[in-house]
Amino acid sequence: MKSSFNANDDYTEGLILNLSVQWRCRQKANLVPRQWLQPSTAEKVENQASANYLISFMTETTPNSPDSQVNKPPLPDHLSTDARSKFHDAKVFEHDIGILFNDKERFDVEEYCLSEGWIKVPVGKKVDRFGYPLTVKLKGKVEAFYK
Repeated sequence: MKSSFNANDDYTEGLILNLSVQWRCRQKANLVPRQWLQPSTAEKVENQASANYLISFMTETTPNSPDSQVNKPPLPDHLSTDARSKFHDAKVFEHDIGILFNDKERFDVEEYCLSEGWIKVPVGKKVDRFGYPLTVKLKGKVEAFYK
């Protein structure tokens, strides 16, 4: 005699139903990532063309060639990631920047000053009343470089 209730089958069916409902809700809200959808023929051609352009662009110069170093602006003495600051320079941030603080690379630096020897880093996840991170000033040996 077959049992009318099987926990595994009901759990699996409920899980599949739940996933399909979530999928339909995301489709309606346009929250489905583009890579999940099948690209049209036009998108395939466009993606292939952009990929070919990217490959040709990357093979023209290598990252370590002298030509790539010429286009980088010199690193300023005082630099801030905050766009509201007078020490913010958008052209510098077009390239990857590294900060060495006391001979260790730091990845969470909000602001630095080479001549005065300090960096500002956020204090955990604390924010002020405007939503900006609270920072603390650390003093030591500071070096900035392009990666």
